Amino acid sequence: MLDVRRMQVLRAVVTTGSITAAAVNLGYTPSAVSQQVAALEKQAGLPLLDRVGRGVRPTPAGRLLTEHAARITDRLAEAEAALADLRAGRTGRLRVRYFATAGAALVPPAVAAFRRCHADVRLDLKLTGPDDPMAELQAGRADVAIVVRGRNAEPPRGVRVVHLLDDPYVAVLPRGHELARKRVLDLADLSGQPWVDAVVAPGACRDVVLDACAAAGFAPNAVVEADDYPTAQGFVAAGLGVTIVPRLSLDVVHAGVVVRRLRHPEPTRTIGAAVREDSAGAPAAAGLLAALRDAANR
Repeated sequence: MLDVRRMQVLRAVVTTGSITAAAVNLGYTPSAVSQQVAALEKQAGLPLLDRVGRGVRPTPAGRLLTEHAARITDRLAEAEAALADLRAGRTGRLRVRYFATAGAALVPPAVAAFRRCHADVRLDLKLTGPDDPMAELQAGRADVAIVVRGRNAEPPRGVRVVHLLDDPYVAVLPRGHELARKRVLDLADLSGQPWVDAVVAPGACRDVVLDACAAAGFAPNAVVEADDYPTAQGFVAAGLGVTIVPRLSLDVVHAGVVVRRLRHPEPTRTIGAAVREDSAGAPAAAGLLAALRDAANR
């Protein structure tokens, strides 16, 4: 394979018209330049320079390699500029995975703010459905994941979780329900009620509900499985039971329900942005994390 560095030496010789002038420009000795050209001629299998008086001129092979050397220089300059943009967070791709309620409340304003400062960074945004977005991060299919973690849960090795917000759960009751007369409910007030199970899939969100109910001395009596928060509101509005949902999920409240605060205990899920430790300091990732924190603090 042709040596790119030697091609650049040849280009300097052809451009200046002499080995001596090229040596001065490159900071080499004339002997070192001659050796580089001779080695390149050996690689090419053809003479590259003809002597003309005190100078030199390229042979057809020398002219060909000089033209390619110029294009290589241009491409290297483009590569260096692209790398500089990537290091500065001006270009590249960021893969973001999130769960539904975060997608509705946190991700849109964060993305809008991020794009104002990183317009050329391509965002690959994907909802992971009922699956934990952390799995996408650990599998290398995501750069940032919006996750629900227990208050004291340790992140997986090599992953940093930036706290975004604590999202308390509230009670959702049919309008006209006897408990709706209270402004704040003890969680135990719901112990004898039929429940609409808003989260069926195992995971942190379900664990928050079951752990809080256990602390209040009961296990929910689920009579309906809804598996998402809007559907759960619909079942509650129809009078089929009560439920508890995170406050962040209440961007739209069904007309047939009322919402009440909970205490003793107040179930709360912790939402964070997970990022691999080796990329947490990258400008694009850091910019998105900052935008997510701002969105969470509004």
